Amino acid sequence: MGQITVVCNLTLDGVMQAPGLPDEDLRGDFPYGGWAAPYRHDAMGRVLGGLARPTDGMLLGRRTYEQFADFWPKQPDNPYTEALNNQQKYVVSSTVHDPDWVNSHVITIDDVPTLKRDQDLVVLGSGELVRSIPHLIDEYILLIHPLVLGSGHRLFEDRHQPFELDHTEATTTGVVICTYRPTAGS
Repeated sequence: MGQITVVCNLTLDGVMQAPGLPDEDLRGDFPYGGWAAPYRHDAMGRVLGGLARPTDGMLLGRRTYEQFADFWPKQPDNPYTEALNNQQKYVVSSTVHDPDWVNSHVITIDDVPTLKRDQDLVVLGSGELVRSIPHLIDEYILLIHPLVLGSGHRLFEDRHQPFELDHTEATTTGVVICTYRPTAGS
């Protein structure tokens, strides 16, 4: 049986919307895009380098997939570009039909349990996808930034779920990397 691990940037008030770029996700007139940039330093490198085991693929929601597919294939050679281009990518979508990013496959939400049965998967961002499959997620690696935005889409909306803390690590920029697992019976 595979495992699904979610990796997500969050603010102290749980906002996950548009951490990377100012125009990344303007839904709801969100004015704070790119909020994670000042804290980036070594946080993502630590997380991706420290994943407990290699994954067989990335599971992405449509919006995150489209942003990644528009950005990463155009980047100069670096470890992230190579890893993302070589990684199998599974985009959960009913509107994407013929993805052009190498190693990309379109699946439906109903395909996720079967895919998980055979593979270890990592989800980057993809809030709507994460909120639609909480019963399938085995681990959350949350990069919690020392920042409150007061508005924006949150990772956990209208949901009650207990977790147990598995690991924490602080970065030099004040980001705390916390690994949580849903508790038994949740």
